[in-house]
Amino acid sequence: MFKDFDIKRAFEKILDKLYGWGEDILLATPNFLLAIVVFVLFWYAGKYFGHFIKKVLLKKVGQESIKAILARTAFIVTVLVGFFTALAILDLDKVLTSVLAGAGVVGLAIGLALQGTLHNTFSGFILSFLPNIQIGDWIVTNNHEGRVIDINLRSVTIMEADNNAVVIPNSKIIDAPFKNFTGTKRSRITISCGVGYESDLELVKKVTTKAIAELFKQEKNEEIEFFYTAFGDSSINYLIRFWTPIKDRKDILDAQSKGIMAIKAAYNANNINIPFPIRTLDFGKNKFRAETLHIKNME
Repeated sequence: MFKDFDIKRAFEKILDKLYGWGEDILLATPNFLLAIVVFVLFWYAGKYFGHFIKKVLLKKVGQESIKAILARTAFIVTVLVGFFTALAILDLDKVLTSVLAGAGVVGLAIGLALQGTLHNTFSGFILSFLPNIQIGDWIVTNNHEGRVIDINLRSVTIMEADNNAVVIPNSKIIDAPFKNFTGTKRSRITISCGVGYESDLELVKKVTTKAIAELFKQEKNEEIEFFYTAFGDSSINYLIRFWTPIKDRKDILDAQSKGIMAIKAAYNANNINIPFPIRTLDFGKNKFRAETLHIKNME
């Protein structure tokens, strides 16, 4: 009888507990359904918000990788807000507090462990909104020169003239000077040369300037500049500067090449000499003769 009584009491306690849980579930069902609806709404709102940021707000940003990362970040932030809102609806304040505290500790640990990566990430955000560097630009930075083929949250990739890709961390680009050839439509080209000492310098200046002017049209507020720079060992040296459209290093080399050919053709037509250094070698002929005579006398 005693055992039957204990079993009956235990069974009644179990039933009471189940009934209590059932009542709690029934009472919490509206909040639970509301929390699910709220979380689903925030989920879809995050997707549309990310799409809006990528297609509208970041329309002028040329880097697709940056657009994707920012859109994904907006989606995650929106979903997290929906998650915390759903917990608040379910009156899970303690769980919400624990989650926030854990997220703070984890975030601090990750921040300390990934300082360099975070530096590159923030630098990537800065670069993505700067007009000074874009995909397709020809730049010189950190002793490397080439065309920018990718900008992401970690690095900038440039393709050098020898067709080798160089990956440079974003922080290096931000912290160091860089030169962008594509940033301006026109640049100034310099060609150096020398003419013989017998040359008519006024004629040389006139012929050289005319040869460049016929080949490279100068726009408003631009002019061809000619300067004699030094009395060289075998020539009077000068430099000439002029403006031309430039997008990369190849354009500079092409302009210099065309300018040199035009100057040489003009000099040939006007009998202007471009001298080259002449070196006279002294083999000590007198000393050699004296040593030869001395040897003959000894014989």
